[in-house]
Amino acid sequence: MIEGLSHITLITRDLDRMTVIIEGALGGLEIYASGNETFSLSREKFFDVGGLWIAVMEGESLPSRTYNHIAFKIPASAVEDYRTRIEALGLEIRESRPRVEGEGHSLYFYDDDNHLFELHTGTLEERLERYRRGPTP
Repeated sequence: MIEGLSHITLITRDLDRMTVIIEGALGGLEIYASGNETFSLSREKFFDVGGLWIAVMEGESLPSRTYNHIAFKIPASAVEDYRTRIEALGLEIRESRPRVEGEGHSLYFYDDDNHLFELHTGTLEERLERYRRGPTP
């Protein structure tokens, strides 16, 4: 039986740059760095982002950008603060998809390895409630 999410692993060509992105854009805290040791496939670092274990490992970047993404929950009052953080790091912000009122606000951005991150203000329950009401005329 699945107990929950254990961790997310992202591959990056530059561990130091990814550290700046995770700490600066997501407010993550580095909790482990392998240094020159290789216990897994390559050098790696572990971060705590909102209680979630994010592992980053050295390797080749994704070849292209897609809509596959990781979404983190943030309060609506923090959207502009996060936008400022992301812009300060020189990361590309992707325009949000069209939304209906009531499903929350999203801020999407790509890292240097073509990973897409979403910072989202809504919850699953809010989205399902909004969808139950049907399309707005």
